[in-house]
Amino acid sequence: MSALLGLRPEVQDTCTSLGLMLSLVLFMGLARVIARQQLHSPTAHAFVLEFLATFQLCCCTHELQLLSEQDPAHPTWPLTLIYFFSLVHGLTLVGTSSNPCGVMMQMMLGGMSPEMGAMRLLAQLVSALCSRYCVGALWSLSLTKYHVSERTFACKNPIQVDLPKAVITEAVCSFVFHSALLHFQEVRTKLRIHLLAALVTFLVYAGGSLTGAVFNPALALSLHFMCFDEAFPQFFIVYWLAPSLGILLMILMFSFFLPWLHNNHTINKKE
Repeated sequence: MSALLGLRPEVQDTCTSLGLMLSLVLFMGLARVIARQQLHSPTAHAFVLEFLATFQLCCCTHELQLLSEQDPAHPTWPLTLIYFFSLVHGLTLVGTSSNPCGVMMQMMLGGMSPEMGAMRLLAQLVSALCSRYCVGALWSLSLTKYHVSERTFACKNPIQVDLPKAVITEAVCSFVFHSALLHFQEVRTKLRIHLLAALVTFLVYAGGSLTGAVFNPALALSLHFMCFDEAFPQFFIVYWLAPSLGILLMILMFSFFLPWLHNNHTINKKE
């Protein structure tokens, strides 16, 4: 603690935010271990794990967004953090999607029943809302000068382009990410996690200045809940319909226009 107090205030605030995120990851990991030991119902088990995974993703992203706003002229450090925490999420959230689009993709490809998909979607949406209010309560403690609870109750519109461009941005990000997620399954786990983390970082870098490059309806709800309240049609189209459209186009392309690639992936997965 004394070493931390000897640092500059900006560095202290950054270290505090990083400590909060890592503590959250550890706490969610402990909760997952307890859930696996205590829950024997597959439905309840899936609900709780999806809830915890989405909660971890949303809370960490809130804090990452806060860090990125401290020095927007130098995006290297925020992008490094995005890459690092994408690795952390990839290592700790195995078996969950934390993204309604991922659940939709599995249901459309026949890898998940509609009942289980609905349960996971419910868990993600409930967790997204809970994470928002938990972050507000945590920021009200004012652990850093950037932690202000009022931030969570104000709409900071991230859409910096007109509606068609915003829709295209979110749809393309969703299309690219889930295409990689689907076709990287044969890659070794350690390499796959790094590839996906690098891809997420690139997509955020490419589309972050346009829409935030969220491509996750649950995460968008957590980050921009007040914006949904103020301009629901626009945010519904950009952050919910556009990523879903990206998933639909991906499945149509690989199943009908490039069936040889989809079939090859299916055969390799079975082998």
